[in-house]
Amino acid sequence: MIHLNPVFIPGPTNIPESLRKAVDIPTMDHRSPGFADIIHPALDGVKKVLKTKAGEAFVFPATGTGGWETAITNTLSPGDKVLACRNGMFSHKWIDMCQRYGLVVEQVTVNWGEGIPVDRFAEILAADKGHEIKAVLATHNETATGVTSDVAGIRRAMDAAGHPALFFVDGVSSIGSMDFRMDDWGVDVAVTGSQKGFMLPPGLAITGFSQKALAAVQSAKLPRCFFDIRDMQAGYAANGFPYTPPVGLLNGLKASCDMLLGEGLENVFARHARIAEGVRRAVSAWGMELCAVSPDLYSNSVSAVRAPEGFDAGRIVAQALNTYGVAFGGGLGDVAGKVFRIGHLGLITDVMTLSGLATAEMAMADLGLPVELGSGVAAAQAHYRETAAPAQKAAA
Repeated sequence: MIHLNPVFIPGPTNIPESLRKAVDIPTMDHRSPGFADIIHPALDGVKKVLKTKAGEAFVFPATGTGGWETAITNTLSPGDKVLACRNGMFSHKWIDMCQRYGLVVEQVTVNWGEGIPVDRFAEILAADKGHEIKAVLATHNETATGVTSDVAGIRRAMDAAGHPALFFVDGVSSIGSMDFRMDDWGVDVAVTGSQKGFMLPPGLAITGFSQKALAAVQSAKLPRCFFDIRDMQAGYAANGFPYTPPVGLLNGLKASCDMLLGEGLENVFARHARIAEGVRRAVSAWGMELCAVSPDLYSNSVSAVRAPEGFDAGRIVAQALNTYGVAFGGGLGDVAGKVFRIGHLGLITDVMTLSGLATAEMAMADLGLPVELGSGVAAAQAHYRETAAPAQKAAA
């Protein structure tokens, strides 16, 4: 059977047909002049999506995890100290990577569902008079919990302390779907992947480096080879790659940036915010709560929904997939079995979202949960009708 249902996992996301076709191109000689017409527009597009004019973009055949590795290995040395918060699975994994590379991690731990405590970061940075901390790591949007942290606030805390540390931000499930301002927020290395806001298949680690981060590359001592941005810089300068590039994906990245910029980034962000609010109203109508502990933390790209106490949320995910052929995200790490995740990022519309909410209701009703069929859908419908764009209302 051909599966035609959209997915509601928080990545990989649904792929627009035009981007699928952009990736599906005949083999080309990546050392030919034609490759320059792919790689340079793609890199320029990435910079615009990251909202950086001063920084440089580097794209590797990898995923967001490769982007994390690119950030730390190109700028840090063995024994360097970094500051990070563990508030979800992906912040946890980045911390683990740092420790494996011999970095000393000053870890702030909070309950999953909470954001990065900016005040605590401010205290630690202000107390670090000797500037032992060489980098501050932040997960902008924790995909496991549906929590968005205050990146701009962390930068203000760093500036208030007069701290010279580099600032690394994981924007894997935010960039391309939610507002991200690399230059304005003073981000030194931004990390994302192709399979979320860029609406492409997995396979690209997408990074942006500030001039400060580029300068740090020269003195960094951590081992690097595949992810060495100096080799990548030399490749770009010669209209190529230091090794065989994923030409189809890069062509897709070029097309994806054109699509996002063509819609207008602010319009993209507004669309995601509108759709996310409909999901949140549906969750409330079900009598459930989000993993995120307060509205200021709610993510516009993924909602982690808490199942009733004592009920295995994984059963909802399995029921939706096995009975209706619709994929939702399961809980990870500390919230495994406690939440199921609804991804609403990338290629997503209100109509698509309503189908996902309806499926979640059927799955929960099948399992005997006290969810009235149509309750969440109706709550989301009311919001989408109230907030429909003028063009949508005119066409009605």
